[in-house]
Amino acid sequence: MQISETCPRLRNRSFITCITRKIIKMTTKKYSTKASEKIGKVMHEFKEGELKSSSGDKVTDKKQAIAIGISEAKEEGLKVPKKTKK
Repeated sequence: MQISETCPRLRNRSFITCITRKIIKMTTKKYSTKASEKIGKVMHEFKEGELKSSSGDKVTDKKQAIAIGISEAKEEGLKVPKKTKK
């Protein structure tokens, strides 16, 4: 599957929404659309270097950025699956 097939930018879709839809399709865990958009926005901040942790330091780890996005989605009461036990 090519990105151009899943993310046609010509159809008035925002880039973040397009990426979150791709994430939803690829994952087995089901996040709500709003939660995925929230995580997408946080990842966008991370990629631009604007995301900061609670201590005020710049976030440099991708996993930490995802964790921050999930945490913010939970705080807003959005549908986020529970962490699986290993």
